[in-house]
Amino acid sequence: MALPSIPAAVAFILALAPVFAFGLAGEACARAAGRLPLAVRLIFPALLAAPYLIVSLATHTFQARWLVAWLLIPIAVAALLALAARLDPGQHAHWLDFLILIPLGLAVDLRWLQPAWPPRVDLLGKLILLDAGLYGFLAIRRLSGVGFDLRLRLRDLAIGLREFAFYAPIAIPIGLALGFLHLHSRVAHPWFVSATWIYSFFAVALPEEIFFRGWMQNLLERRLGRTVSLLVTAGLFGLAHFNKRAVHFNWRYVLLAAIAGIFYGRAWRADRRIGASAITHATVDTIWGALLR
Repeated sequence: MALPSIPAAVAFILALAPVFAFGLAGEACARAAGRLPLAVRLIFPALLAAPYLIVSLATHTFQARWLVAWLLIPIAVAALLALAARLDPGQHAHWLDFLILIPLGLAVDLRWLQPAWPPRVDLLGKLILLDAGLYGFLAIRRLSGVGFDLRLRLRDLAIGLREFAFYAPIAIPIGLALGFLHLHSRVAHPWFVSATWIYSFFAVALPEEIFFRGWMQNLLERRLGRTVSLLVTAGLFGLAHFNKRAVHFNWRYVLLAAIAGIFYGRAWRADRRIGASAITHATVDTIWGALLR
């Protein structure tokens, strides 16, 4: 059943609200959460289940087991990260941090929770998981150095485009040689390119950069150092694309994505700002979609 426009709009607004709240006033959000009693702080993210409730009731697809899942997942993330904050106050990267990250990443990559949603709105599930992570890592764990700030700077643009300029001469010849990239016979309209970039930035690049650079690389760096954490995170980023645009293991996509991950990681760690790496990421995806796919 098609989703009515008003419930769809309300659900997306509710799912996007935490992203913009933490992206524009992250420290204020963390302080506000810190003033709540611990029990309330841990139960509060259950409100993230609201988009599922709205969508499922509007489309008559409600199932209690999915509601329970969307209620408990954000609470579990908050509870485990509260424990990690207590056990690792120095933020040296506790195993509990990775216990959160691995299932969150796999849930998105393997589409474990996608059946909960009607067609074409499964992005809501990814946003809820992102919201749960933002609340847990920024408001409960208070993880430093994430660099999630939607108030972009000219320096973010300069760094992001610089890393794209470093990546393109490496990736394009490799992609063409492997048959993964193909030159288009007709150049896309500038308006299409602009719209594609904006969509890629918010819907693809920003969530993936928060996960892989702001959380994963940030935490691994505390254990493995700058260079090894950059390479490991890039490799994991590449592997996360193993099932994209293919039925089986898409090794070409994995290779190109892993190489891209190195430059995304470099962009992030230059000033520890997700905006910079998201600009590189969105530019790569846009050029690929507009000219080389």
